[in-house]
Amino acid sequence: MGFLILLSSLNWFLEVSKWKILVKPLIKITFLEALEQSLASLTASIFTPNKIAEYGVKAIYFAPSERKKIVLLKLLGNLSQLGATIIFGIFGLLIFVRQYNPQNTLLFSTIFILACLLGITFIIKKLSQKDLYVKGYAVNSLFRFYKAISIKVYVNIWTLSLLRYLVFSFQFFVLLNLAGVQLSYFDSMIIVSSMYLLASLVPTVFILDLAIKGSLGIYLFSYAGVNELTILGVTTSMWILNWALPAILGSYFVLKFKFPDPVSA
Repeated sequence: MGFLILLSSLNWFLEVSKWKILVKPLIKITFLEALEQSLASLTASIFTPNKIAEYGVKAIYFAPSERKKIVLLKLLGNLSQLGATIIFGIFGLLIFVRQYNPQNTLLFSTIFILACLLGITFIIKKLSQKDLYVKGYAVNSLFRFYKAISIKVYVNIWTLSLLRYLVFSFQFFVLLNLAGVQLSYFDSMIIVSSMYLLASLVPTVFILDLAIKGSLGIYLFSYAGVNELTILGVTTSMWILNWALPAILGSYFVLKFKFPDPVSA
């Protein structure tokens, strides 16, 4: 149990470090300040789709003049983590389909490809609109803002995102082993990476995230002959260790938070 908590702590250490690096060009904050902002925003976002409230909560920790930039930096951090999920997930999903040859391979692949195409089409369409604004910024301003960020920052946040993915996916593998599942690390990661990729395509709220990952896990691991209750137990443990417990800890920071004086703001 201690090793599992250590992995969860490392997972959040990487996430908090990433946030600290992201805001450094605007303002230097301590690791403890970054931890407070990360956990408080997680707690406040429990009932919002895709934890959207994280953006607003993190922004109010900073001066009003910097809040739009904070939102954009938070978006960049989330996209880097999503990018790690997509990179590992695509390879995992392709190997999964080839190795297990599921009966609904055609439907499975078609849905995934259509989702990607629709997403790309939507982005291209939006970018082609001259009057497009995202988070209060014109598209050209967004490009200039992200272009101004140093290569070193991009390298650091991508490295931390990839490391974080490896940590929590390895934690899933450890839990599988503790539950008596006899799968190699490679075979486990094929399924785990596929599960996280597909789960990332489904908009959801914090509470339902467990149900979605649990359902996908049960379906995907069934091809490897893993018991449903075992996967449900593993996904529940992952949810508690990496999301529920941090959200409970974050409630302390939410309760003690004082909103800025509206007059001075």
